[in-house]
Amino acid sequence: MDYVVVSAPLTPETRHMISDAQFAAMKPGAVLINIGRGPVVDQAALVRALTEKRIKGAGLDVFEHEPIPAGDPIWKLENVFISPHCADRTRDWLDDSMRFFLSQYERLTNGEPLQNVVQKHLGY
Repeated sequence: MDYVVVSAPLTPETRHMISDAQFAAMKPGAVLINIGRGPVVDQAALVRALTEKRIKGAGLDVFEHEPIPAGDPIWKLENVFISPHCADRTRDWLDDSMRFFLSQYERLTNGEPLQNVVQKHLGY
């Protein structure tokens, strides 16, 4: 089984980056996992690919519209695993976050460059 993991930021260039053409190129046993930004995946195209069994399934932590509307067809699909935008919460996530914060604070107070700086001019 092949997995396609989407973790791209949402920019004008990445909106609907995964759509009908990309689903058509995937193997029928492929599973799409989106942990990045919802609109990077064209959700209507995803529903078509899942309904028509062009791909095996999907694991989604983010969605094109959040929260997912009550009548959205994605709710009725049995080959979709949905998590409420919290898949990053591992057993140690809070401790890891605090260690990172303290490391960043130390860098800031020492005049060192910070890590993982957001590049707003690039759209993320």
